[in-house]
Amino acid sequence: MKEKKKPGLSTIIFISLISGALLGVLIHYYVPSGYFKDTILVGGIFYVVGQGFIRLMQMLVVPLVFCSLVCGSMAIGDTKTLGKVGVKTIGFYLCTTALAVCVALATALVVNPGHGIALDAVEKSEVTAAETAKFADTLLNIIPKNPIGAMANGDMLPTIVFALFVGVLLAKLGGKASTVSNFFSQFNDLMMEMTMAVMKLAPIGVFCLIAKTFSEIGFSAFLPMLKYMGSVTFALAVQCFIVYQILLFVFTRLNPMKFLKKFAPVMMFAFTTATSNATIPMSIDTLSKKMGVSKKISSFTIPLGATVNMDGTSIMQGVAVIFIAQVYGISLTPAQLLTVVATATIASIGTAGVPSVGLVTLAMVLNSVGLPTEGIALIMGIDRILDMMRTAVNITGDAVCTTIVSYQNKSMDVNVFKES
Repeated sequence: MKEKKKPGLSTIIFISLISGALLGVLIHYYVPSGYFKDTILVGGIFYVVGQGFIRLMQMLVVPLVFCSLVCGSMAIGDTKTLGKVGVKTIGFYLCTTALAVCVALATALVVNPGHGIALDAVEKSEVTAAETAKFADTLLNIIPKNPIGAMANGDMLPTIVFALFVGVLLAKLGGKASTVSNFFSQFNDLMMEMTMAVMKLAPIGVFCLIAKTFSEIGFSAFLPMLKYMGSVTFALAVQCFIVYQILLFVFTRLNPMKFLKKFAPVMMFAFTTATSNATIPMSIDTLSKKMGVSKKISSFTIPLGATVNMDGTSIMQGVAVIFIAQVYGISLTPAQLLTVVATATIASIGTAGVPSVGLVTLAMVLNSVGLPTEGIALIMGIDRILDMMRTAVNITGDAVCTTIVSYQNKSMDVNVFKES
Protein backbone atom coordinates (compact mmCIF):
# COMPACT_ATOMS: atom_id res chain seq x y z
CA MET A 1 0.00 0.00 0.00
CA LYS A 2 1.35 3.37 -1.02
CA GLU A 3 2.01 5.80 1.85
CA LYS A 4 0.15 9.08 1.80
CA LYS A 5 2.47 11.99 1.17
CA LYS A 6 2.55 14.35 4.15
CA PRO A 7 1.78 18.01 3.35
CA GLY A 8 4.86 20.26 3.31
CA LEU A 9 5.41 23.14 5.71
CA SER A 10 4.37 25.71 3.07
CA THR A 11 1.03 23.90 2.58
CA ILE A 12 0.39 23.76 6.34
CA ILE A 13 1.20 27.48 6.66
CA PHE A 14 -1.18 28.31 3.81
CA ILE A 15 -3.96 26.30 5.49
CA SER A 16 -3.24 28.20 8.72
CA LEU A 17 -3.44 31.49 6.79
CA ILE A 18 -6.90 30.69 5.36
CA SER A 19 -8.15 29.30 8.70
CA GLY A 20 -6.91 32.37 10.58
CA ALA A 21 -8.57 34.72 8.10
CA LEU A 22 -11.90 32.86 8.35
CA LEU A 23 -11.81 32.78 12.15
CA GLY A 24 -10.87 36.48 12.25
CA VAL A 25 -13.82 37.44 10.04
CA LEU A 26 -16.21 35.36 12.17
CA ILE A 27 -14.90 36.98 15.36
CA HIS A 28 -15.15 40.48 13.85
CA TYR A 29 -18.78 40.13 12.77
CA TYR A 30 -20.28 37.64 15.22
CA VAL A 31 -18.45 37.98 18.54
CA PRO A 32 -19.53 41.12 20.45
CA SER A 33 -16.88 43.49 21.76
CA GLY A 34 -16.01 42.98 25.39
CA TYR A 35 -13.33 41.79 27.78
CA PHE A 36 -13.13 38.27 26.32
CA LYS A 37 -12.87 39.33 22.68
CA ASP A 38 -10.74 42.48 23.03
CA THR A 39 -8.44 41.59 25.94
CA ILE A 40 -8.22 37.81 26.18
CA LEU A 41 -8.63 36.67 22.56
CA VAL A 42 -7.50 39.43 20.15
CA GLY A 43 -5.27 41.53 22.43
CA GLY A 44 -4.11 38.52 24.43
CA ILE A 45 -3.74 35.11 22.76
CA PHE A 46 -3.58 36.25 19.12
CA TYR A 47 -1.34 39.23 19.88
CA VAL A 48 1.12 37.44 22.18
CA VAL A 49 1.50 34.30 20.05
CA GLY A 50 1.68 36.24 16.75
CA GLN A 51 4.17 38.82 18.02
CA GLY A 52 6.11 36.09 19.82
CA PHE A 53 6.66 34.39 16.46
CA ILE A 54 7.74 37.68 14.86
CA ARG A 55 10.19 38.29 17.71
CA LEU A 56 11.69 34.84 17.21
CA MET A 57 12.24 35.85 13.57
CA GLN A 58 13.80 39.14 14.62
CA MET A 59 16.03 37.29 17.09
CA LEU A 60 17.57 35.35 14.21
CA VAL A 61 18.05 38.22 11.74
CA VAL A 62 21.45 39.65 12.75
CA PRO A 63 23.36 36.42 13.53
CA LEU A 64 21.85 34.66 10.50
CA VAL A 65 22.72 37.41 8.00
CA PHE A 66 26.14 38.03 9.58
CA CYS A 67 27.21 34.36 9.54
CA SER A 68 25.79 33.73 6.05
CA LEU A 69 27.71 36.68 4.60
CA VAL A 70 30.97 35.80 6.40
CA CYS A 71 30.73 32.23 5.09
CA GLY A 72 29.62 33.36 1.63
CA SER A 73 32.45 35.85 1.13
CA MET A 74 34.89 33.37 2.71
CA ALA A 75 33.75 30.61 0.33
CA ILE A 76 34.18 32.78 -2.78
CA GLY A 77 37.70 33.37 -1.49
CA ASP A 78 39.31 35.32 -4.30
CA THR A 79 38.90 39.06 -3.62
CA LYS A 80 38.74 39.86 -7.33
CA THR A 81 35.93 37.32 -7.89
CA LEU A 82 34.11 38.53 -4.77
CA GLY A 83 34.37 42.13 -6.00
CA LYS A 84 33.00 41.15 -9.41
CA VAL A 85 30.11 39.19 -7.87
CA GLY A 86 29.42 41.99 -5.37
CA VAL A 87 29.32 44.75 -7.99
CA LYS A 88 27.04 42.70 -10.28
CA THR A 89 24.71 41.80 -7.41
CA ILE A 90 24.36 45.30 -5.97
CA GLY A 91 24.04 46.80 -9.48
CA PHE A 92 21.25 44.35 -10.31
CA TYR A 93 19.47 45.01 -7.02
CA LEU A 94 19.56 48.80 -7.46
CA CYS A 95 18.39 48.63 -11.10
CA THR A 96 15.45 46.31 -10.35
CA THR A 97 14.42 48.48 -7.39
CA ALA A 98 14.40 51.60 -9.59
CA LEU A 99 12.42 49.65 -12.23
CA ALA A 100 9.98 48.53 -9.54
CA VAL A 101 9.27 52.11 -8.44
CA CYS A 102 8.72 53.13 -12.09
CA VAL A 103 6.26 50.23 -12.57
CA ALA A 104 4.45 51.29 -9.38
CA LEU A 105 4.20 54.97 -10.36
CA ALA A 106 3.01 54.11 -13.88
CA THR A 107 0.35 51.75 -12.52
CA ALA A 108 -0.88 54.25 -9.93
CA LEU A 109 -1.01 57.13 -12.45
CA VAL A 110 -3.19 55.00 -14.76
CA VAL A 111 -5.49 53.59 -12.05
CA ASN A 112 -5.68 56.79 -9.92
CA PRO A 113 -6.29 54.87 -6.64
CA GLY A 114 -6.83 58.00 -4.52
CA HIS A 115 -9.46 59.69 -6.68
CA GLY A 116 -12.94 59.75 -5.20
CA ILE A 117 -11.89 58.63 -1.71
CA ALA A 118 -13.05 60.71 1.23
CA LEU A 119 -10.60 60.91 4.11
CA ASP A 120 -13.27 59.94 6.62
CA ALA A 121 -14.09 56.75 4.67
CA VAL A 122 -10.73 55.17 5.40
CA GLU A 123 -9.81 53.74 8.76
CA LYS A 124 -6.87 55.66 10.20
CA SER A 125 -4.15 54.44 12.52
CA GLU A 126 -1.46 56.17 14.53
CA VAL A 127 1.76 56.79 12.63
CA THR A 128 5.24 57.82 13.63
CA ALA A 129 7.29 59.68 11.02
CA ALA A 130 10.87 58.68 10.41
CA GLU A 131 13.53 61.34 10.35
CA THR A 132 15.11 62.09 6.99
CA ALA A 133 18.84 61.59 7.08
CA LYS A 134 21.26 63.44 4.79
CA PHE A 135 22.58 61.34 1.90
CA ALA A 136 26.18 61.96 3.05
CA ASP A 137 25.32 60.67 6.52
CA THR A 138 23.59 57.65 5.00
CA LEU A 139 26.81 56.79 3.17
CA LEU A 140 28.97 57.31 6.27
CA ASN A 141 26.62 55.22 8.41
CA ILE A 142 27.43 52.21 6.21
CA ILE A 143 30.83 52.08 7.97
CA PRO A 144 30.29 50.95 11.57
CA LYS A 145 31.91 52.93 14.38
CA ASN A 146 31.29 49.91 16.57
CA PRO A 147 30.37 46.68 14.73
CA ILE A 148 29.12 45.01 17.91
CA GLY A 149 26.94 48.05 18.62
CA ALA A 150 25.60 47.97 15.04
CA MET A 151 24.67 44.30 15.45
CA ALA A 152 23.07 44.97 18.83
CA ASN A 153 20.95 47.78 17.33
CA GLY A 154 20.02 45.72 14.26
CA ASP A 155 21.68 48.19 11.84
CA MET A 156 22.01 45.89 8.85
CA LEU A 157 24.21 47.83 6.43
CA PRO A 158 27.11 48.34 8.88
CA THR A 159 26.71 44.69 9.90
CA ILE A 160 26.95 43.61 6.25
CA VAL A 161 30.09 45.70 5.66
CA PHE A 162 31.80 44.22 8.72
CA ALA A 163 30.72 40.66 7.77
CA LEU A 164 32.16 41.05 4.26
CA PHE A 165 35.40 42.46 5.68
CA VAL A 166 35.74 39.51 8.08
CA GLY A 167 34.92 36.96 5.36
CA VAL A 168 37.39 38.37 2.83
CA LEU A 169 40.24 38.47 5.37
CA LEU A 170 39.49 34.94 6.59
CA ALA A 171 39.70 33.74 2.98
CA LYS A 172 43.01 35.58 2.56
CA LEU A 173 44.48 34.10 5.77
CA GLY A 174 43.44 30.58 4.80
CA GLY A 175 44.88 27.91 7.13
CA LYS A 176 46.28 30.50 9.54
CA ALA A 177 42.74 31.32 10.68
CA SER A 178 41.21 27.84 10.30
CA THR A 179 39.88 27.85 13.89
CA VAL A 180 37.95 31.10 13.33
CA SER A 181 36.79 29.95 9.87
CA ASN A 182 35.50 26.68 11.30
CA PHE A 183 33.73 28.56 14.10
CA PHE A 184 31.81 30.73 11.61
CA SER A 185 31.00 27.75 9.36
CA GLN A 186 29.66 25.75 12.28
CA PHE A 187 27.82 28.75 13.76
CA ASN A 188 26.25 29.36 10.34
CA ASP A 189 25.02 25.74 10.29
CA LEU A 190 23.63 26.28 13.78
CA MET A 191 21.75 29.44 12.69
CA MET A 192 20.29 27.64 9.66
CA GLU A 193 19.06 24.81 11.92
CA MET A 194 17.69 27.31 14.44
CA THR A 195 15.79 29.11 11.68
CA MET A 196 14.24 25.88 10.45
CA ALA A 197 13.31 24.99 14.06
CA VAL A 198 11.56 28.35 14.52
CA MET A 199 9.82 27.82 11.17
CA LYS A 200 8.05 24.79 12.60
CA LEU A 201 6.11 27.26 14.73
CA ALA A 202 5.18 29.31 11.65
CA PRO A 203 1.70 27.77 11.15
CA ILE A 204 0.68 28.78 14.69
CA GLY A 205 2.29 32.24 14.37
CA VAL A 206 0.70 32.93 10.97
CA PHE A 207 -2.72 31.72 12.20
CA CYS A 208 -2.65 34.16 15.15
CA LEU A 209 -1.27 37.11 13.14
CA ILE A 210 -3.93 36.79 10.43
CA ALA A 211 -6.74 36.04 12.89
CA LYS A 212 -5.86 39.22 14.81
CA THR A 213 -5.72 41.31 11.62
CA PHE A 214 -9.13 40.18 10.32
CA SER A 215 -10.82 40.19 13.73
CA GLU A 216 -9.93 43.89 14.04
CA ILE A 217 -10.70 45.13 10.51
CA GLY A 218 -13.06 42.56 8.94
CA PHE A 219 -13.87 43.49 5.34
CA SER A 220 -15.00 47.05 6.03
CA ALA A 221 -11.49 48.52 5.79
CA PHE A 222 -10.92 46.90 2.40
CA LEU A 223 -13.86 48.34 0.48
CA PRO A 224 -12.69 51.97 0.11
CA MET A 225 -9.14 50.73 -0.42
CA LEU A 226 -9.79 48.26 -3.24
CA LYS A 227 -8.28 50.51 -5.93
CA TYR A 228 -5.15 51.05 -3.86
CA MET A 229 -4.82 47.33 -3.10
CA GLY A 230 -5.48 46.45 -6.74
CA SER A 231 -2.80 48.92 -7.92
CA VAL A 232 -0.17 47.50 -5.55
CA THR A 233 -1.11 43.90 -6.40
CA PHE A 234 -0.97 44.53 -10.15
CA ALA A 235 2.41 46.31 -9.96
CA LEU A 236 3.80 43.47 -7.80
CA ALA A 237 2.57 40.89 -10.34
CA VAL A 238 4.18 42.81 -13.23
CA GLN A 239 7.50 43.00 -11.38
CA CYS A 240 7.47 39.34 -10.30
CA PHE A 241 6.08 37.58 -13.36
CA ILE A 242 7.17 39.87 -16.20
CA VAL A 243 10.17 42.07 -15.28
CA TYR A 244 12.11 39.41 -13.35
CA GLN A 245 11.37 36.65 -15.82
CA ILE A 246 12.41 38.77 -18.81
CA LEU A 247 15.69 39.59 -17.05
CA LEU A 248 16.23 35.90 -16.22
CA PHE A 249 15.68 34.86 -19.85
CA VAL A 250 17.75 37.69 -21.35
CA PHE A 251 20.81 37.04 -19.16
CA THR A 252 20.67 33.23 -18.90
CA ARG A 253 18.30 31.89 -21.61
CA LEU A 254 16.79 29.67 -18.90
CA ASN A 255 13.07 28.85 -18.88
CA PRO A 256 11.25 31.36 -16.61
CA MET A 257 8.24 29.03 -16.18
CA LYS A 258 10.49 26.27 -14.86
CA PHE A 259 12.12 28.75 -12.49
CA LEU A 260 8.73 29.86 -11.11
CA LYS A 261 7.53 26.28 -10.71
CA LYS A 262 10.65 25.25 -8.75
CA PHE A 263 10.75 28.40 -6.64
CA ALA A 264 6.99 28.51 -5.89
CA PRO A 265 7.24 26.83 -2.43
CA VAL A 266 9.72 29.49 -1.27
CA MET A 267 7.44 32.24 -2.59
CA MET A 268 4.52 30.72 -0.69
CA PHE A 269 6.63 30.47 2.45
CA ALA A 270 7.65 34.14 2.17
CA PHE A 271 4.03 35.14 1.50
CA THR A 272 2.75 33.45 4.65
CA THR A 273 5.52 34.60 7.02
CA ALA A 274 5.94 38.13 5.53
CA THR A 275 9.64 38.19 6.42
CA SER A 276 12.50 37.96 3.92
CA ASN A 277 15.02 36.84 6.53
CA ALA A 278 13.03 33.74 7.45
CA THR A 279 13.33 32.46 3.88
CA ILE A 280 17.15 32.73 3.66
CA PRO A 281 17.89 29.05 4.47
CA MET A 282 15.02 27.80 2.29
CA SER A 283 16.04 30.03 -0.66
CA ILE A 284 19.68 28.88 -0.52
CA ASP A 285 18.63 25.24 -0.26
CA THR A 286 16.09 25.44 -3.11
CA LEU A 287 18.48 27.30 -5.43
CA SER A 288 21.16 24.70 -4.76
CA LYS A 289 19.08 21.50 -5.00
CA LYS A 290 16.51 22.48 -7.65
CA MET A 291 18.34 25.11 -9.74
CA GLY A 292 21.98 23.99 -9.51
CA VAL A 293 23.10 27.38 -8.16
CA SER A 294 26.41 27.31 -6.28
CA LYS A 295 26.05 27.78 -2.51
CA LYS A 296 29.22 29.88 -2.66
CA ILE A 297 27.25 32.48 -4.61
CA SER A 298 23.84 32.09 -2.96
CA SER A 299 25.17 32.26 0.61
CA PHE A 300 26.54 35.69 -0.32
CA THR A 301 23.78 37.14 -2.56
CA ILE A 302 20.65 35.89 -0.73
CA PRO A 303 21.41 37.38 2.74
CA LEU A 304 22.61 40.57 1.00
CA GLY A 305 19.36 40.72 -0.99
CA ALA A 306 17.27 40.21 2.16
CA THR A 307 18.68 43.54 3.35
CA VAL A 308 19.30 45.71 0.28
CA ASN A 309 16.81 44.39 -2.31
CA MET A 310 13.27 45.41 -1.38
CA ASP A 311 11.51 45.79 -4.73
CA GLY A 312 8.11 44.82 -3.35
CA THR A 313 8.46 47.42 -0.60
CA SER A 314 9.47 50.06 -3.17
CA ILE A 315 6.39 49.22 -5.25
CA MET A 316 4.14 49.77 -2.23
CA GLN A 317 5.87 53.10 -1.58
CA GLY A 318 5.50 54.22 -5.20
CA VAL A 319 1.76 53.48 -5.28
CA ALA A 320 1.28 54.90 -1.77
CA VAL A 321 2.86 58.23 -2.78
CA ILE A 322 0.39 58.67 -5.67
CA PHE A 323 -2.52 57.44 -3.53
CA ILE A 324 -1.78 59.83 -0.64
CA ALA A 325 -1.16 62.75 -3.03
CA GLN A 326 -4.52 62.16 -4.74
CA VAL A 327 -6.43 61.73 -1.45
CA TYR A 328 -5.04 65.05 -0.19
CA GLY A 329 -5.55 66.71 -3.60
CA ILE A 330 -1.85 67.42 -4.20
CA SER A 331 -0.40 67.29 -7.73
CA LEU A 332 3.13 65.92 -8.22
CA THR A 333 5.46 67.30 -10.88
CA PRO A 334 7.68 65.07 -13.10
CA ALA A 335 10.68 66.25 -11.05
CA GLN A 336 8.97 65.12 -7.84
CA LEU A 337 8.21 61.72 -9.41
CA LEU A 338 11.90 61.33 -10.24
CA THR A 339 12.68 62.24 -6.63
CA VAL A 340 10.33 59.46 -5.50
CA VAL A 341 12.18 56.94 -7.71
CA ALA A 342 15.57 57.99 -6.28
CA THR A 343 14.41 58.21 -2.65
CA ALA A 344 12.47 54.92 -2.67
CA THR A 345 15.49 53.15 -4.21
CA ILE A 346 17.82 54.55 -1.53
CA ALA A 347 15.26 53.91 1.24
CA SER A 348 15.05 50.23 0.30
CA ILE A 349 18.76 49.75 1.04
CA GLY A 350 19.27 48.55 4.58
CA THR A 351 15.58 47.97 5.27
CA ALA A 352 15.28 45.10 7.73
CA GLY A 353 13.57 42.02 6.27
CA VAL A 354 10.79 41.92 8.86
CA PRO A 355 7.03 42.55 8.54
CA SER A 356 5.69 46.04 7.66
CA VAL A 357 9.05 47.83 7.96
CA GLY A 358 8.31 49.53 4.61
CA LEU A 359 5.80 51.80 6.33
CA VAL A 360 8.60 53.34 8.40
CA THR A 361 10.77 54.15 5.36
CA LEU A 362 7.68 55.40 3.49
CA ALA A 363 7.78 58.49 5.75
CA MET A 364 11.18 59.36 4.28
CA VAL A 365 9.82 59.05 0.71
CA LEU A 366 6.80 61.24 1.53
CA ASN A 367 9.01 63.88 3.15
CA SER A 368 11.18 64.03 0.02
CA VAL A 369 8.26 65.39 -2.05
CA GLY A 370 6.50 67.35 0.69
CA LEU A 371 3.53 65.03 1.25
CA PRO A 372 1.99 64.70 4.73
CA THR A 373 3.36 61.70 6.62
CA GLU A 374 -0.05 61.44 8.33
CA GLY A 375 -1.16 59.83 5.05
CA ILE A 376 0.59 56.62 6.09
CA ALA A 377 -2.20 56.12 8.63
CA LEU A 378 -4.64 55.65 5.73
CA ILE A 379 -2.94 52.46 4.53
CA MET A 380 -1.76 50.93 7.81
CA GLY A 381 -4.96 49.00 8.43
CA ILE A 382 -4.62 46.84 5.30
CA ASP A 383 -0.82 46.78 5.03
CA ARG A 384 -0.40 43.34 6.58
CA ILE A 385 -2.02 41.62 3.59
CA LEU A 386 0.00 43.61 1.03
CA ASP A 387 3.17 43.07 3.09
CA MET A 388 2.83 39.32 2.53
CA MET A 389 2.64 39.78 -1.25
CA ARG A 390 5.57 42.17 -1.46
CA THR A 391 7.76 39.88 0.64
CA ALA A 392 7.20 37.11 -1.92
CA VAL A 393 8.27 39.55 -4.66
CA ASN A 394 11.35 40.63 -2.66
CA ILE A 395 12.72 37.11 -2.28
CA THR A 396 11.91 36.22 -5.91
CA GLY A 397 14.05 39.18 -6.99
CA ASP A 398 16.89 37.92 -4.78
CA ALA A 399 16.64 34.45 -6.33
CA VAL A 400 16.55 35.73 -9.93
CA CYS A 401 19.62 37.89 -9.27
CA THR A 402 21.44 34.96 -7.63
CA THR A 403 20.64 32.67 -10.56
CA ILE A 404 21.87 35.25 -13.10
CA VAL A 405 25.08 36.00 -11.20
CA SER A 406 25.80 32.29 -10.64
CA TYR A 407 25.15 31.50 -14.32
CA GLN A 408 27.40 34.32 -15.56
CA ASN A 409 30.09 33.36 -13.05
CA LYS A 410 29.99 29.75 -14.41
CA SER A 411 29.02 28.53 -10.92
CA MET A 412 25.74 26.90 -11.91
CA ASP A 413 24.89 23.33 -12.93
CA VAL A 414 22.35 24.02 -15.68
CA ASN A 415 21.48 20.31 -15.94
CA VAL A 416 20.03 20.44 -12.40
CA PHE A 417 17.84 23.39 -13.45
CA LYS A 418 16.61 21.57 -16.55
CA GLU A 419 15.58 18.47 -14.60
CA SER A 420 11.82 18.30 -14.14
